[in-house]
Amino acid sequence: MTSSDLEEAALHLSAQDRARLVQRLLESLDQLSEEETRQLWLVEARRRADEIDEGKVQLMDGDELEQQVQALLR
Repeated sequence: MTSSDLEEAALHLSAQDRARLVQRLLESLDQLSEEETRQLWLVEARRRADEIDEGKVQLMDGDELEQQVQALLR
């Protein structure tokens, strides 16, 4: 069974069964090894770098970001 097959089968579960499955899958992520966690962060860092390179996200100066956050907290 491929991950696509598994995903399709999971989508046919009842809402209660899908929620239980999601919970178990999320809990399993907490049990990743240090190497698995490192690999996942590398994938995420590459994805974010690609978004920057492709102009899909707007970069912001740290001081400007802090000003916006402070304004939101007021």
